[in-house]
Amino acid sequence: MPSRINPITPRLRWDVLSSADLERIHEATLEVLEGTGVRFPSARALDVLEENGCAVDRATQIVRMPRAVVAEAVAQVPPEYVLAGRDAACDMIVDRRHCYLSNDGSGVFVHDHRTGEKRASTKEDAATSARFVDALRNVSYYWGPVVTSQDVPPATKALHDAEAVLTNTSKHFQTVTTVGEKPARYLVEMAAAIVGGSDELRRRPILSFMQCAVDPLAHDGPNLEANLVAAEHGLAGGFMPMPLAAGTGPATLAGTLVVQNAEALSGVVLLELAHPGVPAFFAGAPSVIDLKTGGYTGGSPEDYLLAAAATQLAHFYGVPMAMGTMATGAKEPDWQAAVDDSLSTFASVMTCADMMNGCGLLNGSKILSYPHMVMESEIYGIVQKVAGGVVVDDETLALEAIERIGPNGTYLSEKHTRRHMKEIWRPTVWDRTPYDAWLQGGKQGALEKATEIADEILDTYEPAPLPDDVRAELRAIVARADAELAEGR
Repeated sequence: MPSRINPITPRLRWDVLSSADLERIHEATLEVLEGTGVRFPSARALDVLEENGCAVDRATQIVRMPRAVVAEAVAQVPPEYVLAGRDAACDMIVDRRHCYLSNDGSGVFVHDHRTGEKRASTKEDAATSARFVDALRNVSYYWGPVVTSQDVPPATKALHDAEAVLTNTSKHFQTVTTVGEKPARYLVEMAAAIVGGSDELRRRPILSFMQCAVDPLAHDGPNLEANLVAAEHGLAGGFMPMPLAAGTGPATLAGTLVVQNAEALSGVVLLELAHPGVPAFFAGAPSVIDLKTGGYTGGSPEDYLLAAAATQLAHFYGVPMAMGTMATGAKEPDWQAAVDDSLSTFASVMTCADMMNGCGLLNGSKILSYPHMVMESEIYGIVQKVAGGVVVDDETLALEAIERIGPNGTYLSEKHTRRHMKEIWRPTVWDRTPYDAWLQGGKQGALEKATEIADEILDTYEPAPLPDDVRAELRAIVARADAELAEGR
């Protein structure tokens, strides 16, 4: 079965941190975990941590982790695991050697490129975005959702989102909006219904969980509860710190990396103490505060350094990394978006971030644009080619062909050319037409071509359908959740 996804396997690497740098940040992180501590506002989490040798202050909910406990726990993370798709051709091997791109997530607006309207997102938009991601080979898994369902009860929003997503893509789904134990259990039930039961879900985990941390040095209680449910069922989980240097992190990059590292590491320690050997990962979207507005920059030189360094730190522990990538502050698919997306993708790929979240959103991960997602897929392909580097062997040196052609010849008709011509990168949306042809064609560029591709997907693409009985079961599960959790809607 041909793969429906296109991971990057980089041959080149970019080390932002030296071995000595990694050791110093590691030691600083252990000092913070053991001395300052991290807040875990969850009775269940506190019980697990206390039972396993951590110092727990129940009044403040702050936990101090001995370095021996940290080392033993993080060593339990499997060195390799699979994040499965409903379609096996979409399976992702997470092994710190492959990079997989997802869409971005948790947006709240849609830019309708056909009408120019910016509007609040709905459940139908979540479904459409899943169908769109399913069509793009360079986007390996669905994260989020891209935009949340704002026309459903808030208490069960995550489950309505999941119903829309799971019905419209056969790629892996990593949820980032499921908070609390009960919604998490309903979501696990939905995934199990699709694959044929909870045992089969352990064997083919089509679902994983990511939750945000609370910077600095804290977690959110319902997020902790949801990830513990995931770990209970053998599903991968991780926590995403988003420290802003000079705001929720120190003004220095090294200091912000300590905060990022402590939050991500402490979450993985919890999961491994609760369920040793469960798949887990670090996550992150470290950035810097905008010194003028006090907000999130959504693209700065520091972001690229922080992303690369945080990925190196995750791999220092032998743990996969899910890194925020392509999060631009641009309001439309313009040159600013292209620069942000290109450099952030380069930073993530060249340090081999296992999961890269992701493409499709503008304005600091708020506004969904389908043409923008198509153009970001093009950027991904360019970085993939660069990360492959230059292969040097007898075949690629082409000495026989060079000898045959000699001076003033052409290689166009050579068998060697025919063998390798498909390796040359070719654009999907980038414009390379001659200037006169470009003028005659109405000055159509990358955005216009991306819009054509987006429209074709939106108008014609149909994902592999779920069986009717499974769709009905998902609908029934969400209805039960509405009845239990969405009182007073």
